[in-house]
Amino acid sequence: MRGPTNVQIGTPHRHLRTLTERFVESAHLGTLTVYQGDASETISWAHVHADALVIAANLRDRGYGVGTHVSVLGPTTRHLITTLRAIWLMGGCTIVLPLPMRLGSLDEFTAQTRARILNADTAVVLVDPDFAPFFPAEAGDPPMLALDDDLLTERPGALAFQVPEVDPSSLAILQFTSGSTSAPKGVMLPHGVVCSNLDAIAQACQLQRLTDVAVSWLPLYHDLGLIGLLLVPMTTGTPLVTCGPQDFLAAPSRWMERISAHRGSITAGPNFSYVLAARAMGRSEDLDLSTLRFALNGAEPVDPASVANFVAAGARHGMPAGCVFPAFGMAETAVAAAMGPLMRGMALDTIDLVALETENFAAPAVVGHPRSRSFVKLGGAIEGLELRIVDAVDGRPLVEREVGELELRGTSVTTGYYKRPEATAASFREDGWMRTGDLAYMVDGELVVCGRKKDVIIVGGRNVWPEDIERAVNDVPGVRPGNVIAFGVEGRFGKEGIVVVAETKAGDDAALEDVRASVSLRVRDAIGLPANDIALIGAGTMPKTSSGKLQRSECKARYLNGTLTPVTV
Repeated sequence: MRGPTNVQIGTPHRHLRTLTERFVESAHLGTLTVYQGDASETISWAHVHADALVIAANLRDRGYGVGTHVSVLGPTTRHLITTLRAIWLMGGCTIVLPLPMRLGSLDEFTAQTRARILNADTAVVLVDPDFAPFFPAEAGDPPMLALDDDLLTERPGALAFQVPEVDPSSLAILQFTSGSTSAPKGVMLPHGVVCSNLDAIAQACQLQRLTDVAVSWLPLYHDLGLIGLLLVPMTTGTPLVTCGPQDFLAAPSRWMERISAHRGSITAGPNFSYVLAARAMGRSEDLDLSTLRFALNGAEPVDPASVANFVAAGARHGMPAGCVFPAFGMAETAVAAAMGPLMRGMALDTIDLVALETENFAAPAVVGHPRSRSFVKLGGAIEGLELRIVDAVDGRPLVEREVGELELRGTSVTTGYYKRPEATAASFREDGWMRTGDLAYMVDGELVVCGRKKDVIIVGGRNVWPEDIERAVNDVPGVRPGNVIAFGVEGRFGKEGIVVVAETKAGDDAALEDVRASVSLRVRDAIGLPANDIALIGAGTMPKTSSGKLQRSECKARYLNGTLTPVTV
């Protein structure tokens, strides 16, 4: 094992281009604390490293080594984290499989998980014993090993395990896209791409690995949890306090309580989690959030009102207002793509919706004007990346405030989609620019994302943004917040009509009609157009990805084929 380095800030070992090298370099630093409910265990990263070497040796003895594709399924535990490190130490490629979101979707979960396993050319599946019964062996399935103490049992030769040399171009992670806009695809992330992104993140947050503490509840099957909040601390020896998403969702107060208890300085979450945290903080006492300096809001659209509420709720607990950090990323860039200045907090750009909808131009507007909207500035490209906005039709580069498709190029960009050459070719230009499918514009050198190109609803020559409808309907009494989807459907004479699907809490027919009428009025007030149809569905039936994102395309498909679940009273 190499000796310690004195570099503490930013990118401590950018010269190392593989995760394997970085684990060896930083094995002597930091601690890992894993919560299960309210109980926790703290061990050193050195202890994790030693256990991972044993697991790596045992996997090697079973015939798995450099280049092996290993799928992993289980909740966030110390053992799961150790096993992930072991796979990388032996030179393997990890596929972290999503956990089921809802108990009612277990058949769908099993089918989707098996498809991911097979599409990834998995050589072996490491599965938590609690999930093994969902996968009775079928012809063509890879072997399955239990994620249990047997893998940690030392065997002859385990302590002599030699960490192999790994090529930076070899795959470290196959990260399946969320499936929020299309069928999940396996994003290929070689060691060099992942390490480049880790370096950029460390630089953007000015990582101080001897004094920072990362706190996470994010699922490890999502890139923000796996790369942003596990691999950054794991490869640098930064202390990490973590738990599974089920612990946070069961008691959202735990997130801020653990930041307070462990003097956490770095955390991250999607927008909805900050809504839950703000509510929990309103009921909490004796929190000290003064150490929090980097609270990244990403993985789903950032709502300015939600951020403002979170900042206000944290103020009485000493949380610095500037710590909130809206950012942009995607699985195709490992995780991070654009970040703003550290400790600036949320910065907004207020524009004229009429110009946006009719001219694809983000003209500045006065805050509070009835036809204005404020978008969050997401910063500039991270180190090693370039970004540009081009005309969504002809690919012509656009100037500041012109709205078009966001494209990316650089060292953190995926090499393509696994065994999907058509999808890869469709996503990349010959000069290496990757089409993201996001509509965006630049202002003052910063990225502003408006929405997805394929989701824009065109009505009477106007580009109507479904997010505007969803945001307006979200707080209608009787609608379940965060469970609204709007989309366009072809109507008479080829014109698009607007459909709104919302989960509702209404309990009788009269209440349902009140909700429907309120939604209709709110849509008209928000965009000046009526909704052609309003579909109210039962709680917990909205199509979502494994990480909880709304699936607009799947919702539209179910609406069109009549398989949405209507509310029953």
